[in-house]
Amino acid sequence: MRGFALSLVLLLAACGSSSVIAIPAAEWQPSSPALREKAREFEQVSRAVAASAEKECRHQARSANCDFAILVDLSSRAPANAFQTLDEDGRPLIIFTRPMIDSTENAEEMAFVMGHEAAHHILGHISRQTKNAKESARIFGELARKQGADDAGIERAQALGAEVGVQNYTRVFELEADRLGTKITHAAGYDPMVGMVFFQRIPDPGDRFLATHPPNAERVEAVLQTARQLGLR
Repeated sequence: MRGFALSLVLLLAACGSSSVIAIPAAEWQPSSPALREKAREFEQVSRAVAASAEKECRHQARSANCDFAILVDLSSRAPANAFQTLDEDGRPLIIFTRPMIDSTENAEEMAFVMGHEAAHHILGHISRQTKNAKESARIFGELARKQGADDAGIERAQALGAEVGVQNYTRVFELEADRLGTKITHAAGYDPMVGMVFFQRIPDPGDRFLATHPPNAERVEAVLQTARQLGLR
């Protein structure tokens, strides 16, 4: 893994985030003894999942850059979150906030979340999301123009269209990432059936319009179907 500066200005993430300050997992050395143990576990999982994700990435050949880096967000105010983004050179980054790491109960959950985020990159979700947003914005703007809207009205329609275009496919992307993430987790040596228990502790978005994630039950079923294909019980 190449070295990183402590400060990284990150691009728009597939799961959404703002600029963060992050370091590689191997360089995270918290002062608390309990947290140091967690950091060692996180670093071990990071190595295994990054290797598994790189192999899957090169197999699918959808991305020219399969050199994954897994980072820890040092921001003291960051909420529990994990997301995938790209650096200025297009290198895939997977970033965990410290509260997110704290919220995982074992290595399997860490690996499962990492595998899910790595899958977003392998499946090209950032570029696909951008394309969907642009196309939806174009359609909404054209409809507004035909209905006689002024420039401001067209811009509002385009903004709404972009949001709808993103959200309309985000739930599909999440399920795709759950399926591929299950395979990556298993290939890395961790049990995705244990890792998916993480879903039972996060809020269920239900079936709301424009919800950013699918209902937890759908995500669990996607994992179970994939696990059966892998011969897991």
